[in-house]
Amino acid sequence: MTIRLATLGDIPAITQLVAAVVPVMQASGNFQWDNTYPNSKVFENDIALNQLWVADVDGEIGGITAITTDQDAEYTAVGWDVTETAIVTHRLAVSVNHRRQGIAEALLKQAEVVAQSRGIKILRIDTNSNNKATRLLFPKLGYEFAGEINLSFRPNLRFYCYEKLI
Repeated sequence: MTIRLATLGDIPAITQLVAAVVPVMQASGNFQWDNTYPNSKVFENDIALNQLWVADVDGEIGGITAITTDQDAEYTAVGWDVTETAIVTHRLAVSVNHRRQGIAEALLKQAEVVAQSRGIKILRIDTNSNNKATRLLFPKLGYEFAGEINLSFRPNLRFYCYEKLI
C-alpha cells in the first residue's frame, strides 16, 4: 500500500468508492454521507488544494481522506480554538473491498506526517455519532474524545469530536 496525493485521474475510482461505501454506512445507521455529499466537485477542490490523499493498493484506490486545516465553526462548542492551526481530517473512507487492511489507520498516520512537516502540533477529526468503526479507531490511535456537536451543513445529525496532540 502506498499513501499518495490524489490526482484528477483518480476521481472516477474515488466516486465509485464513495458510491459503494454510502449504502454500507447508512445500513449501519450512519447517515453522515448520502448521494449528494461528498461528490466529485468536493474531491476536485480537495485535489486542487493538494489535500486529498489516497491509499493505493496494487493500483486500486483502497481508501481516501482529505487532510486539511479547515475547521468548522461548530468546533468551538467543544472548547476548541478554531483560530489556532490544526490538521483536520475530513472525508475518511475505506473501500468495501479493502476493509480490515489498516487503510484508515495508514491515512490517519499520514495526517500526522503532514502535521509534522508543517510544524503543527494539533490533529482534529469529527465523526457521526453513529459511526461505530471510527469511534473505536480514533482512541486506538491516540485521539481523545473532546465532545459532541451539531454541524450546520448536516442537520439532524450529531458528531463526536476527537483531538490528538503531537
